[in-house]
Amino acid sequence: MPGDVPLRLPPGARAVLRAPDAVARTLAVTAADREQRWLLCRPRAVRRSFVEHVIDGGGSVAAQRRWMLDQDDAVRESYVEQVLAPAREPDREAIWLLRQDRAVRASYVAEVLEPDGA
Repeated sequence: MPGDVPLRLPPGARAVLRAPDAVARTLAVTAADREQRWLLCRPRAVRRSFVEHVIDGGGSVAAQRRWMLDQDDAVRESYVEQVLAPAREPDREAIWLLRQDRAVRASYVAEVLEPDGA
C-alpha cells in the first residue's frame, strides 16, 4: 500500500499532480518509480484528491494509506494490478486489504490508522 515512508515531493510535483491529464500522462512515461507512474496516469480528479488529502495533510504514512483505502474499487484494483502485484515480493496483506469491502477498510482505518479518533 502507498506510504512505506513519509511522502517527499520534488519541486513542481504538486503542480504536475494538479495538471491536466495530458501533462501528467506525458510525465508518467519518464517516471522511474511504478507508484509515481500509476498516480500520474490516474484521472485529474483522483490526483487532485491525493494532493488535498495526502500532500496538504503532511504526507504521512497514515494519510497515504487512509486515502488509498477510501478510493473506489477501480482505483484500488488498478493500484493492486499495476503497483503491488508486479513487485518482486508483492505485499499480500496490502493486496488483501485493498480488495476488501468498504466496511472492512473503514474498520482498519478506525482501529489501526486512527485508534485514538484522530
